[in-house]
Amino acid sequence: MFKIARKNFAWWAVALAVLFLLLQVSADLYLPTITSDLIDKGIAQNDQSYIWSQGGKMLIVALIGLLAAGGNVYFASTQAMRVGQKLRTQMYSKIINFSSREFTDFGDSSLITRTTNDIVQIQNVLVTMLRMMLQAPIMLIAAGVLAYNREAKLTTVFLVSLPLLAVSVLIIMYFVVPLFKSIQKKTDRINLVFREGLTGVRVIRAFNQDQFEQDRFDVANKDYTATSTKAQTIVSFMFPIMTLILSGTNIGIIWLGGHLIGDMSMQVGNLVAFMTYSTQILMSFMMLSMVFVMVPRAQASGQRINEVLDRESSVKDAQGTDLKSFDQSQPASLEFDHVDFTYRGAENMALQDVNFKATAGQTVAIIGGTGSGKSTMVNLIPRLFNVDHGEIKVNGQNNASVSQNQLHEAISITQQKAVLFKGTIRSNMQYGKSDASDDEIWHALDIAQSKDFIEENGGLDAIVEQNGDNFSGGQRQRLAIARTIIKPASIYVFDDSFSALDFKTDAELRMALKQDENVANAVSVIVAQRVSTVADADLILVMDNGKVVGQGKHQELKANNETYRQIVESQIREGDGQNA
Repeated sequence: MFKIARKNFAWWAVALAVLFLLLQVSADLYLPTITSDLIDKGIAQNDQSYIWSQGGKMLIVALIGLLAAGGNVYFASTQAMRVGQKLRTQMYSKIINFSSREFTDFGDSSLITRTTNDIVQIQNVLVTMLRMMLQAPIMLIAAGVLAYNREAKLTTVFLVSLPLLAVSVLIIMYFVVPLFKSIQKKTDRINLVFREGLTGVRVIRAFNQDQFEQDRFDVANKDYTATSTKAQTIVSFMFPIMTLILSGTNIGIIWLGGHLIGDMSMQVGNLVAFMTYSTQILMSFMMLSMVFVMVPRAQASGQRINEVLDRESSVKDAQGTDLKSFDQSQPASLEFDHVDFTYRGAENMALQDVNFKATAGQTVAIIGGTGSGKSTMVNLIPRLFNVDHGEIKVNGQNNASVSQNQLHEAISITQQKAVLFKGTIRSNMQYGKSDASDDEIWHALDIAQSKDFIEENGGLDAIVEQNGDNFSGGQRQRLAIARTIIKPASIYVFDDSFSALDFKTDAELRMALKQDENVANAVSVIVAQRVSTVADADLILVMDNGKVVGQGKHQELKANNETYRQIVESQIREGDGQNA
């Protein structure tokens, strides 16, 4: 946590916050002295002019203390909020550049919690640090010295009250700190269940599992609530304990002070001042105890944030002379040179000795059973993972030797799950090409067979809801394809992005793709389940258990490759391969 603060604080603002704090504490400590003089020299001697002058002085000092407190709160709160702002920016920038491996390690729900709830905990404790954490020890020491100077005999009361306070705080911290640390993990769990419920609401309703999901969320919610309730209950004991000790301290001071006043060895004003100082001492101790409770929770949040900020992506750009500039002038090509890849923790290879090459204008189709490695192959092209062995060459260059930004500029991809962003059709299309004109967008929509339903929905300004939920699965796929082809690229990848299309639309879309100038001069990679989708490809790769068990054209594979022939025959029986 302190590492985070050190990196993100504006120290001039922190210095001003501390300066205002010192001014506030000085004003608070000076008021009891004025009160003491007012009683002993003004009220006791019935000196009206002195009473008015001291009263005016009290108002001025109180006003200075009020303004100083306002200045401290302003700089403390603004710095805490700005640290939160910087942290959120740093977290988002770091997360957005993570590879798929880091996303898997942390989990989406945990990353959301760390970027929101954990940063709020840091902000809260930073405000506290610039207020109570600095104010309490200064006030505690200064008030103790001033109280001792007022009447040393009365300070013996603190020999009982302060140890009692210390023991009480230590006992409370012993029980509550582990609870506060576990609350953050339980927040992750609630976010996970809630997020799954939101994203999977259609599946939940389709299988009539509403009650099951409600029960699952209820379990996580009750677990979180029980832990939070337990923690807050323990913390709540602190206030009555503090009040009890404070009251007992005041009784002891009044009892001893009464005897001293009766013996004429102490004035009433000094007793009032001493009681004020004792209250400041005990309140400062109580503020410190609150800080000690808050800091461990913020420290746990700080550790969780640093875990993300300190985590290096497993996919990094080459350094120094190993980093090459991507040559955009080279003709489009894609080559897998004896590529092996294994997911971390897996026993078997996801891809083994994949070897092929495609040049500009060619279409490479990948087909195979579920889990055969099709999507893994296309995820390796933009280097979402690092290969274990071999090379992947884009336009003749190893994709690991160029920067990821330059590599991604040369590749346009439609992922297996069509993702649209909240906004309009135009804003979603310009995600592929930021300066795309309306004519370019309509051209891409026309190729993707989306023009008709977009016109019916209001044109390019038609609203797109979050995740494109106001469109059907097939419409989302076509919009995602349009966004892909509007971007000028050397390689276009379509990862099972024709699955929701009917045969007629599928055929028309693929025909339009071949006639598009950008796509015709690039390498197209199509992952598909249907033989009819891949039949006219220049090179078909047949995948089985991570291996390429056949490659060639449709008729050649149909005649000579048993795996491909089985796929064709199974789809003909099901009526999906009649054109094959």
